[in-house]
Amino acid sequence: MGLFLVPELMCAQEDELKVEESSEVFLEEYTDEFQEKFFEALKQKGIENYDRAANLLLECKRLDPNNSVIDHELSKAYLASKKYVLAQQYGISALVARPENYWVLNTLMNIMQPQGATIDMVKDKIPYNDARLRENLALIYYGRQNYDEALKILNGMKISPFSKQLTSKINDSIKAREVIENEGDTLVVKVELENPINNYESIIADFLAKSDFKSAASVSEEAMESFPTQPYFYFTYGLALNKTGKFKEAIAILESGLDYLLDDPELANKMYKELVDANKALGNSSKANMYLSKIKSGS
Repeated sequence: MGLFLVPELMCAQEDELKVEESSEVFLEEYTDEFQEKFFEALKQKGIENYDRAANLLLECKRLDPNNSVIDHELSKAYLASKKYVLAQQYGISALVARPENYWVLNTLMNIMQPQGATIDMVKDKIPYNDARLRENLALIYYGRQNYDEALKILNGMKISPFSKQLTSKINDSIKAREVIENEGDTLVVKVELENPINNYESIIADFLAKSDFKSAASVSEEAMESFPTQPYFYFTYGLALNKTGKFKEAIAILESGLDYLLDDPELANKMYKELVDANKALGNSSKANMYLSKIKSGS
């Protein structure tokens, strides 16, 4: 476990990293019309009907123009349908309203990437100097193994326990990468075994094989927080939560992880199956059937 990222590194982001925003956080205050349209929008997004989802979210925005959660959902819906200009517009609006939210920043960076753009190109439109935003930005670059950009962010920040620990981890990763590049194939296996992502995967697999789901959940949560763009850890965390009867939490984690899937039908099927099981356990037959219909044959 000594090779893992220390948990303290993530404590500043703990509230944002455990789960992406849940509709239950704010819906109690809203009208039946708002809630009906919002939940229908999430349903349409879930079945990949992104245009319909965006239109419903725009109706929600008409009912509550200042709701930044709706802006974030709109940015994700437009990103999914590759309408990057609109996605960027709402992504920026959401980040201006919530500069400390990790997931909002991560979505905006996902919007910029396929355009060949970077967050630097819009930093005059966002609260770029917000300390938490810059910490989140460094973490995102680190998770994507863009170590140079992560260090550039950290070098421009006030020295803190966070910046010291993340800088140390980045330097360790750079050294490992340099060993591979300088020494050739003979050390690849050794370095890969020391990779923290591989370590997490190995230990989680051992716990799952022993049906020690409580430990698997704990390590999966730590791995997910350390590497928030790795969908595999969302899957193992959701699976472990399902096995311990925490179905509602499992659904939140698994649905958040779906946003990070990239051309991995096998992992997608596994996540959909866990979502089917969790929704069945909660009596949500319509959502269970929706995810069941998304499972591709042959798995």
